[in-house]
Parts: sequence; structure tokens; C-alpha cells
Amino acid sequence: SRVVAEELLAKAGRDGCFLVRDSESVAGAYALCLLFQRHVHTYRILPDDEGLLSVQTIQGIQAKCFRTLPDLIGAYQHPNNGLVTPLLYPVHRAKGAPDEDSDGEDGRGAGQASSAVLAGVGTWLAALPAQSSCTRGCRSRCTAGNNPLPTLDPGGYLYVPPSFSPASDFMGFIAEYLNHHLQLDLDDLRHGHPQLRHLSTALVTACRALHSEIDFTLAGLETLVRVFDPPMSPRSPAREQGLLSSDPDLELLLHKISTVNHLLSSLEKKVLKSLQETVSGHNLALPSVVAAPPPAAKPLAVQSFEGRSGAELEPRPCLQVKVGKSQRAALMVDVDSGTVTITKKGSGSPEEIIPQDKILQLIKYQSMKSKVRLVCAREPQKDLSRDFVFSNARKREAFCQLLQLMKIQHSNLDEPDLISVYVGTWNMGSTPPPRSLASWLTSRGLGHTQDETTACIPHDIYVIGTQENSLGDREWVEFLRASLKTLMAIDYRVVALQCLWSIKIVVLVKPEHERRISHVHTSSVKTGIANTLGNKGAVGVSFLFNGTSLGFVNCHLASGSEKTHRRNQNYSDILHSLALGDKRLGGFDLTLRFTHLFWFGDLNYRLDMDVQDILAHVTKRDFQALLAVDQLTLEREKNKVFLQFSEGEISFPPTYRYERGSRDTYVWQKFKHTGTRINVPSWCDRILWKSHPETHLVCNSYGCTDDIVTSDHSPVFATFEVGVTSQFVSKEGKELGSVTLCAHEGVILEMIYKPRSRSKCYIEFHSYCLKEVQRSGENTFQNCDIPGFLKLGWSSKHLPVLNPILPDLEYLGDQHLLLSIKGVESCESYGECCIAMRSMIGSTAQQFETFVFHRGEETGSMRGWMRVRVPKDHCSTRERLY
Repeated sequence: SRVVAEELLAKAGRDGCFLVRDSESVAGAYALCLLFQRHVHTYRILPDDEGLLSVQTIQGIQAKCFRTLPDLIGAYQHPNNGLVTPLLYPVHRAKGAPDEDSDGEDGRGAGQASSAVLAGVGTWLAALPAQSSCTRGCRSRCTAGNNPLPTLDPGGYLYVPPSFSPASDFMGFIAEYLNHHLQLDLDDLRHGHPQLRHLSTALVTACRALHSEIDFTLAGLETLVRVFDPPMSPRSPAREQGLLSSDPDLELLLHKISTVNHLLSSLEKKVLKSLQETVSGHNLALPSVVAAPPPAAKPLAVQSFEGRSGAELEPRPCLQVKVGKSQRAALMVDVDSGTVTITKKGSGSPEEIIPQDKILQLIKYQSMKSKVRLVCAREPQKDLSRDFVFSNARKREAFCQLLQLMKIQHSNLDEPDLISVYVGTWNMGSTPPPRSLASWLTSRGLGHTQDETTACIPHDIYVIGTQENSLGDREWVEFLRASLKTLMAIDYRVVALQCLWSIKIVVLVKPEHERRISHVHTSSVKTGIANTLGNKGAVGVSFLFNGTSLGFVNCHLASGSEKTHRRNQNYSDILHSLALGDKRLGGFDLTLRFTHLFWFGDLNYRLDMDVQDILAHVTKRDFQALLAVDQLTLEREKNKVFLQFSEGEISFPPTYRYERGSRDTYVWQKFKHTGTRINVPSWCDRILWKSHPETHLVCNSYGCTDDIVTSDHSPVFATFEVGVTSQFVSKEGKELGSVTLCAHEGVILEMIYKPRSRSKCYIEFHSYCLKEVQRSGENTFQNCDIPGFLKLGWSSKHLPVLNPILPDLEYLGDQHLLLSIKGVESCESYGECCIAMRSMIGSTAQQFETFVFHRGEETGSMRGWMRVRVPKDHCSTRERLY
């Protein structure tokens, strides 16, 4: 097929690579595909009435006719024949290739092979005598499609991105073996297996191009021998020797072939001998399996912050702050010792050393994003406040994160209050990743990125979502773990891996948090053709971190600018079908089942703007104008998808569709056998989240890399500071607390919703703080005062008093109450909502009002009064780190 042929040429990657396949538009014709400057040029080869073959030319140019394909190919191996470049390197057919590129329009994506047969060099050798082995099965008919091909005029070319795998050429394969597989052969040898299977595989792969070249040459030589063999008179060895030696070039070629033969036959023996000597105690310097980590700007334990007041600050290697009105000072945060040191400029000795336990509060100014106030304890009943102004907001955030890390490390708490979560998404475009993912995993690149002083602080949890990932599951997980170990010097543990074809999600956690993870669930949903194919869909993971429920969804939605409705439907299908979280909450909207839910992936929403206008706005970095026509933004504003979700500020360029190997050029035209498709640059790759009310979550970075170029998508990252709760242990005491829905003017709870029926309703109450699900009585009144809506109400005697399993103030302040309104007859939910108990605690009832959702849609609203009563001896709380 045309698609697979173009992919084969792109994978070959050399100017002058070519193959011949059957034409998809003209029966009995051929298509000559030629790679030049990363573009595939396609020329039609037409037969005339007499069976002569010629390359179709533009009007007015005389066509050259040939009797056989080998004659035609041979003629066009010479320059100046009208092609963009001579035919130099034949490309063999492939048994299978991916159906589609990373856009994945109608294919399965990475790893799903096509059965289309290609005709490479064997096709044009089909006219050779039948005795030639190269003619067997070398050509098959393929009549799909009806798209006319460009003529000999090279203006109408097709772009196919090349492969930028690190092992795409001979030296790449050898380097791959030395860096990654030599150690494996050495280990096998130590265990008594001298076969060197990794070396053999590397040599076979590295010499594949040489193999094809020799096959090509030998086929012609064998044909030539058969032509001249019968009439040839016997020659003496001396005569043959003299004939060959008369041509220095041919003699050099024979010498090279002999040398290759000698090296290939002796190389394995030499490698085996060297490894055996290593096993016996000799010192052979082997490269490490994982590349060395990039040098850090400074050790994490100690970071300096310098500055002054007055004029604008110049960039310096260290961070800068202003102290007071006219002073410059240096701040040094020593995480290990737990101190902050303030030193005035020009002073050799520190002005003040502040222990971490004396730091009471850190206040970030909203009016000035680079300013922070540090409140410290000094004398009894007296605190000291000092203001610092950094060179920019990123430096301030870095300082705050380091103080937070210092407080956590020196906290006396057995369980953390705060954790850091990294979320990454990347459509890998069915190509292997580069050797280093450092920029992606350390949130460096474009957009809201981590400051260099905090980029290498290891996160507690890493969640990596990929689409069109062609690597094996285990291979991908170990690659990620090795990358993190190189960067962070931590051996992260695998919490979960869930895959759907080439859509994968991996959750990794620090070893010390492994015991805090429980109730792990995984699930997947197919949303491809007829919801039966897994080339599109979602994978998800959920678990409890101590007392906090976390959910993660990685999805790949329908592609194409015009398929907004289909993407919305994909989102709805995933919401309905993804089985994550507590099974008791299965009737609730997926977005309400978790304290924090992160949803990310290749959402494929596009920009509704002319491509040239988009490129102009990107050049000017006018992203607000583009976000105004972003399909996802518009659909969210219409409440079609991602209700009540949040997203970080987008301050990075569209992440799709780049030219592979570069981040300088967008490739917005895509040529398919069905016609030309326009893929405008868009923010296809997104990270969103939704949290329960009155919880703590701060997005510290949201951006994309600018140096990972193997795919036409750029990897996207986001990092979060997440408040978590402990598995609470009750204090002593027998008195129980209570959660009461309190009467107010006769009606204490009412719901307004779009009716599907006039059935009586009841309410189910769910919470982790309740032993079991509680249920109300039927609604006591209903009316239709608002056109199109039905108002339901419950009086106090029809509502239960809820008794939590633990009456402690701190515990209840972290809990949430989930309400589901169900029909009495059908027991089906009309909507669900979530209420935070923290603001309901007190001696008097507090009013609440919230939206009601069902299956991703807003179905109404609910309001009422509630009081959470806590016994007096259970009202103590501890200070939180957030």
C-alpha cells in the first residue's frame, strides 16, 4: 500500500532510496517511490498499448519508453533524467508495517502490523529469467484507492517524516550494543552461556543494509553469468586473475568484501575472548547501561538566593532577592541541616540563621508575584516578619518549594501532609524514545517550567501516560525506572501498569511510600471503531495514598479537526465505562469518586483557525488568541466535557504536528490515499484535574519539552503539590459526633433538576467516615415553579442523622459527603454531588449549595443546611504543612 511504502522509505532515511509498488489508481500501472530530503516523491509508471513502460511526464516532455522494469530502473539510476535524484538504494518489502502515522486516523497505531505487500527491488527484477531467485513472489496487485499520482514535475511531493531512532544507522546499532547489550552478554557468559546472542542480533541488524546491497549486486551478477556462461571458453586461473587485477576499482571492491568477510567471521571470537578474560579477572572498561545524569546546577541540599533592592536585577547563576528598600542579601537554604541563612552583600559572616522550626508562615504576595513574606518566631509572644523580592516568580516558587521540602524532611509527623505528583503525557508516534527523557521527567522546556534549583527534586509519585507507544510493556516500565534512577538516584517502585494496545499508563512511587499505597484498581475502555478497537480509548489507575483517593486516566480520543462531537462522545463513553475507585461508588460519576482525579493524554482537540493565521500567532507567541478558538476550551465553556475540571495556564506552543527531528517546523499537510488532510498545529496533548471541594492541590508547572523530537508530538508535563490525609487512629473517648441536616424555615434540603420523570426520589449518603450507606425517605414536596425544571424538597424528619465512625475534628475536617439522588421506582440516579465537611463543622448549621452531575453532565443543583457536631474533647487539631 502507499502508506506502508512511504513508511518504509522514511525508515530507510537515505536520499535516493526507492521502491516500486503497484499503482492504487491505475490498474496494470506501477508507482515509483523515491526518497529525497525527507520527502517521498511518487512517479507513475504507465504501460502503453505495446506494453512499453514509461514514467509519466508533464505535458510537452517526451517520455522515455522501456521494455522491462529493470531497463527503466537502470536508466534512472543515472543523473539528469528528470527525477529529483537518481535511484540509488533499493528498499526491500516489509512483511508488516504500522497502518498509520502518529495521527492514527484509522489504524491501530504502534505495533499493529499491516498485511499489505510491497514490491521493492524484487518487483522490477520480475522481468528477469524465471531461474532468478529474485523473481519469486516479488509483486502483488493492490487496487485500493483512486487518487491520481503527481507527474514527473517534482513540485507535488509527499512529506514523510524520517525515523530518528538512535540506532538508525550502522554506527547507531554498534553504539546501542556497546551501551546497552554488552553487559548482558557478559552476564550470560558468567552464567555459562557463551553464545553472545546480543552481539549476533546487533551484527545481523547492523549489516542488514549491506545484506540488501550485496543481494542487489549478486542478482545482477548471477544474471550476467547465466547470459555468458554457455558460450564462454575455458580460461586459465592466471587469465582470470589478470582480468580482475586490470581494474583497480574492482580489485579494491573484492578486497573490501574479503575484509568484511574476515571481520565478520573473526569478530565474535574476539568479543568472546575479551569477555572471557573479563570473567577471569581482567579489567575491561565496559560502558554503563544507563547514561550518566545531566550535571545539576547545585547540590539540592544547599541552594543560594542573592539579591538587592532598587533597580531591576540582572540574571546571575544564583537566585536573587531584595531585602527592605535598598539592601541586597543572599539567602541560603540548607535542606539537610534545616536552616535558612541570610547574609548581606559584602558581609562575610551571616547576618542571621533561622532554624526550620522557627519558621511559622510563608506568605506569597498576590499583587507582586516575586515577593514573599517569611514569618519567624523570635521572643515569646513576638514574631518577626521579613519581606524578600526575587528576580522573578519562578525563583520565588523555587524558594518556597525548598522551604516546603525542608519542613517535610524535618517534620516529626509519621505520615506526610503533602506529596508531589508528576504527570506526563506523550504521543510517541510509534517510534522508539530517545535515550534520555531528562527534560520531560524534570519538567524543563517551554511554558511554566520548574526552576533549575528545584528541577531535580524527586517527586513522590510519577504517572506517565503514552499513546502510540511501540515498546513492550515491561521494556517501557524498565526504561522509565532506569531513567528516573539515573536522574534522581532513587529506585522507584511500580504501583501499576495498564495498557490498551499502544495506550499505556505507568505509576511509579518512591520506595518509602510503597506501604502507603492500597486499593489499587486498573481499567481500560475501547472507543475505536464501534467501540471495539483499542487504537483509541483510555486506560486508568486508581489507589488510596493513606486516606486520600487518587485517580489517573490516560486517553487517546478520536482525531481530525471535524470530529469534535466524536471526541466528546469518547469522553462520555470513558466516563460511563471506566471501572475505577471504590466499587461502592460505582453509581457515582467517575469524576466524584476520587479526592483528586487527573485526566490527560492525546485529547486531539484542535484549533478552529486557518493554518497560516495559527502559525502567525505562534510566531508572535500570542497564545490567548489561539486559546479563544481551541476546541477543548470552547467545549468546556459549553459544559459539554470536563465539567468542573481545571487546567494550568497554557504558555507553550501547540504540541502537534511537528516535523520529526525538529521543533522549528509544523507539518500541517498530510497526504493520504483518500486525499490531502490538513492537521493544523494544536494543543492536542493536555493535562487536566478535578478535586473535591476544600482540598489542597497546586499546579507548580505545566509545559512541554523542546528537545525530544522523535515524534510529531512534544511530550507534556505537569507537577502538583497535593495535600493528603492520614489513615486516622481514633483518640480515646466514647462520645460520638454527628452530621445533621438541620431544619431551616421548614425545608432543609432541596434539589432542582431537569426531569426525566415525575417519580418520587430519595437520597443516598456515602462517605469513608460512615460505616455503611445511609438513605433518606422520599421527598416531601415537589413543584415546577421554574419552567423546564422540577424542584424537590425534604423535611428534617425524612433525613437521617449520620454518625461517623470517628468523631475527631481533624478527621472529619478531611472528609467529604457524597450524595446521590435516585428515583424510588427505578433506583436510577438523577444526579450526584460532593459536600466538604470542613466548612460544615460548628455549633450552628452552615448553608451549602452545589451543582449536581450525572455521567459527565450537569443535571441540576442542590442546596440545604448542615451541621457537623464534634465532642469538645475531640476538637484539637495539629498544624498542617499546607
